[in-house]
Amino acid sequence: MAVLDTMVEALLVPVVVLEDPADAVPLGDALVAGGIPVAEVTFRTAAAPDAIKALAGRDDLLVGAGTVISAEQVDRAVDAGARFIVSPGLLPEVVRRAQEHDVAIVPGAVTPSEIMTALSLGLDTVKFFPANVYGGPSAIKALGAPFGQVRFVPTGGVSAENLDTYLSLPNVIAAGGSWMVKPSLFADGDFTAVTELSKAAVAAARKIKENA
Repeated sequence: MAVLDTMVEALLVPVVVLEDPADAVPLGDALVAGGIPVAEVTFRTAAAPDAIKALAGRDDLLVGAGTVISAEQVDRAVDAGARFIVSPGLLPEVVRRAQEHDVAIVPGAVTPSEIMTALSLGLDTVKFFPANVYGGPSAIKALGAPFGQVRFVPTGGVSAENLDTYLSLPNVIAAGGSWMVKPSLFADGDFTAVTELSKAAVAAARKIKENA
């Protein structure tokens, strides 16, 4: 899907946690200024639907919903304007609901059985979460042998310091992380740090893929 192609091109998926939907627009501006045209707004807070709605009308930012764990949340995310769904695990009813809405979904899958289930549901791209707990780069590399058709988006424990160990793998299309969008970075209303960290992350990601 074109949505996943955007992730591939961006190489990075910022995992955004917002307590105040008023922060959504300036955060979106900061990400775009930093060269990242994607944002995964997590459903960990009550502000998520309104934050997604505030960003959904932009043509320079692809906004999706993260930490989606039920079919009902899929409905709420899509109603708010989310163009993709990310789930921490693999629940067929969540996948099917997203497919009913014709919205891209990247579910969490870290074991061979989970990956096979994802394939049976017509998916070839999964989230590897939490990456640092389930074996990190070595696990993703090993899974590439039996599942050469599967693309991974590792999230959880991914940082500026270890980004290269993930993005250098051929079966990793993008990496999810929060180091460039931590709420503490813009607690004072200044989003400059988000832009600067995003620029650095984009430069690093492109260099890693070029040298892979």
